[in-house]
Amino acid sequence: MKNFGQVAVAATAGICCTVCSPAAQAAQAAPGASTKVAVTTMAAAKAAEAQLPSLVAYVRKGDVYTSKGASEKRLTSTGAAARPRWSPNGRQIAFLNKGQLWTMNADGSNQKRLTTRPAAGPSWSPDGKWIAFSSLSCTGGPGVFKIPATGGKKEAVMFPRDCKAETLPAEAEAAKSVARELSTDDAVAWSPDGKQLAFRGGDCESIYDACLSLGDVTTGGEKTVAAYGGGGVQNKGFAVVPSWRSDGAKLAFTAFQEGETADENKPVHLVEYDAITGATRTIGNAMDRELDYVDAGRAVLTSEKAGTAWVTVVGLANGVRTPFKSGSQPSVQPLVR
Repeated sequence: MKNFGQVAVAATAGICCTVCSPAAQAAQAAPGASTKVAVTTMAAAKAAEAQLPSLVAYVRKGDVYTSKGASEKRLTSTGAAARPRWSPNGRQIAFLNKGQLWTMNADGSNQKRLTTRPAAGPSWSPDGKWIAFSSLSCTGGPGVFKIPATGGKKEAVMFPRDCKAETLPAEAEAAKSVARELSTDDAVAWSPDGKQLAFRGGDCESIYDACLSLGDVTTGGEKTVAAYGGGGVQNKGFAVVPSWRSDGAKLAFTAFQEGETADENKPVHLVEYDAITGATRTIGNAMDRELDYVDAGRAVLTSEKAGTAWVTVVGLANGVRTPFKSGSQPSVQPLVR
């Protein structure tokens, strides 16, 4: 695995730390001391610090934080938060709290629960009126639902299409089954034009062991983007946590594959899917996951750094990597002009 470009600044002989006392600084500034080296080293460390045009929401030890540079702000304190997702206007965040769907303002205020049904990875509609999420469907597997972003109304079925006329599983049954049925992450992603939803599972699960689908919001039709096991596919794996680029031309997701031979094995990695041509490419390093686009040239993702999860900024064309913050599950605040 490649290095992550970690920058360490050490106080060595002749280099005064910024927290040294005036007396110590004077002593170290004696003839022969290299104060220029200290300035240069600190400048290099500051230059390596990722500075982004808008806030990134991310999770550390079960709480949501936001940052776009050196400082950060903690928004929750339950220790049970996950999958923050920004609203299209950048003023609110949908997130999971103890397995249910909540929203809050960008500064962490006005935290409000929307569902009583267990939920997974939310995504806002482009007009900001709805929030889609995954939960147990009438098939016994994961389905996609939507609920008004303001709450106060019952969730409605989106996928599978045939579940729209069926009675939803009782909430007690759903709560009991979620740990088993939603054993992998079921985050969903609403396309920027509002016409499609990317989600794990779907009709393709009648053919394959695991799959990722694109669902047509108007017709309810589905298209398979990635598939593993069954249907003539001799492998095992998964494709989860989809994320759209803001122009809708690219869809990224986290994948894993066990092939027929060792050469076909692919550890956890990121795939970028071209929504126009259907072509795919692997991006980033092994164990990279949970990508969200900053713009056409950069993304934030979760990577491994010294055995812990780090949000990392990555150049999509040149592969340049800059550690951002300790944490995972990043979501980039839209720039609203």
